[in-house]
Amino acid sequence: MKPPGSEPTAEQAEMPWQSFVLQPFDPEAGLALTGRIRRGREILELHLHLSGDLASVVVPEPSPRPERRDDLWRSTCFELFLGAEAEPVYREVNLAPSGHWNVYRFSGYRRGMEPEPSLQDMPFGFRRKPAALELALAWMLPDDLQAAGSALEAGVCAVIERRQGRLSHWAVNHPGDQADFHRRDGLVLRL
Repeated sequence: MKPPGSEPTAEQAEMPWQSFVLQPFDPEAGLALTGRIRRGREILELHLHLSGDLASVVVPEPSPRPERRDDLWRSTCFELFLGAEAEPVYREVNLAPSGHWNVYRFSGYRRGMEPEPSLQDMPFGFRRKPAALELALAWMLPDDLQAAGSALEAGVCAVIERRQGRLSHWAVNHPGDQADFHRRDGLVLRL
């Protein structure tokens, strides 16, 4: 699955994929969340696959007018945290099944949060299947991340709202005793 209007470039076709499995912070039955990610000089691609008992998950309906919005994590939302290795600045990307999105830039751990000013939209899409929800993102990285001389550190996460109103927090790695997607030691994928 590709985001609407995206065709792979020669660079993208040669980039290797890294596969991963997201784990719930607290034990969670009936769901599985897997993905893969790859990065070229300019483009980052992310695919996620949520499967299992989707009838128990709150999945917002697609909006006829997707837009940038705050607080998407209050319901089912897929997230990407990304920063250059050894740099305090990082981005938080929020993508909701409704099509709403946001990207925030932080100057350090939970400090200096501001909407990423260079973005007016995000090239992503969701596909719903009877027992799966799939996300595809092909993002032109901001200039500072394209120019980073070192590897990028990535953390892929999700907040899944269950019909009972409970939120579960999923990540490739949960390094602390609380679910905290902002911790840099949780950004374990190297791109």
